[in-house]
Amino acid sequence: MREPISRDARLALDLALTIRHDGDGGVADDLTDPAGLTAWVRAHPEALPDAGRFTADAARLAAVRDLRAAVRALFAHAVRPGEPSPADAARLLPVPEAVRRLNEAAARTPTVPVLNWPEGTGPDVRHQPADGGDDLASALAHAVIAFLASPDRDRLRACHAPRCVRYFLKDHPRQEWCKPSCGNRARVARHHQRHRTTA
Repeated sequence: MREPISRDARLALDLALTIRHDGDGGVADDLTDPAGLTAWVRAHPEALPDAGRFTADAARLAAVRDLRAAVRALFAHAVRPGEPSPADAARLLPVPEAVRRLNEAAARTPTVPVLNWPEGTGPDVRHQPADGGDDLASALAHAVIAFLASPDRDRLRACHAPRCVRYFLKDHPRQEWCKPSCGNRARVARHHQRHRTTA
């Protein structure tokens, strides 16, 4: 019963997921340098019109990292009363500060609505930069705002499997983890905990 994930939801989630489990019990950050941001944008062609030719610099990296901090704080707020991701639960921005940063990033590039109506489908409205600009933080902020204002936000969850720091969209009423491997780790951890308790 997988529900489709919108472009905006995918971009917002993928930005938040640039902080992830490193496979060794720690947390990895895919955006530690401009090369990491360049690779991420090129892997997400929907982020910018010329994503394939995008090259990050220190200023763009700082703007996107600042936006990501706001996004993760707002995701933590959105999953309440559930717990936020353990990756940054102790250092989240206050919600008003996160909202301010998100709105400031979105305001960097004014947009105009553009209608697209392919044959055989319904009309689709996209907001594109009015000046043809490619402010990455602004484009990502627009996607995040669209996602947080959509019904998809109600499906947002933080995965609490051991060592996982991801957010995900719940696809099934019984889904508790972001992927099957996280469910397996959680069950193994519970099994070991029960046996330690009884021993």
